[in-house]
Amino acid sequence: MDKYINTPINEKVTSELKSGDYVYITGNIYVARDAAHKRMIEALDRGEKLPIEIEDSTIYYMGPSPARDGKVIGSAGPTTATRMDKYAPRLIDLGEKAMIGKGKRSKEVIDAIVRNKAVYFAAVGGAGALLSKCIKKSEIVCYEDLGAEAIRKIYVENFPAIVVIDSKGNNLYEDAIKEFKKNM
Repeated sequence: MDKYINTPINEKVTSELKSGDYVYITGNIYVARDAAHKRMIEALDRGEKLPIEIEDSTIYYMGPSPARDGKVIGSAGPTTATRMDKYAPRLIDLGEKAMIGKGKRSKEVIDAIVRNKAVYFAAVGGAGALLSKCIKKSEIVCYEDLGAEAIRKIYVENFPAIVVIDSKGNNLYEDAIKEFKKNM
C-alpha cells in the first residue's frame, strides 16, 4: 500500500506503517554513515549532547557524491545498514524513529525498533541518481571534516522507500524468504 508521510516521524506514524508498505517521505531528514555514528556514540560516552535533534528523527544511511552544476546534491543512494548496527540501538533508545538504508539488520537493532516503536525503511540501491532528484535542500550540520560522511540535514519531497521492519518487528526480508520457500 502506498503511503505519504511527513517528518518528523513519530510513534503515531510508525504504528500505522506495515512491513511491505511503499512510502513517500517529505520533510527534513539527517544523513549519516558509520564514521558519523561512531562520533555521535563517542560524544554520548563522554556525556556530551548529540549535535542533532534525535527525538523523532529519521537518519538516512547515505554518503552523497559531490553536486554537479545547478544540483543540490550528487548521487544519493543508500549505504548498507549493517555498518550502523553497533550504533543504532542506542540512538533508537534515545528517540530516533526511522532509518533508511539497504540490507538486513541485526537482532539488536530489530529489538530496539520494537522496543521503541521505530521503523526501518529500505531505499533502492543503485538508484542514487534518481533518489537525488527528491532532495531539494542539503546542508552540512556537523563533522564537516568527514567529507562525504559529515552529518547533513536534507529536505526531501516524496522520497520513495519501502517499510522493511515495522514497529511490531515484522520483517519484509524474512517474510519474503518464507513465502518463497512455501511456494517452491
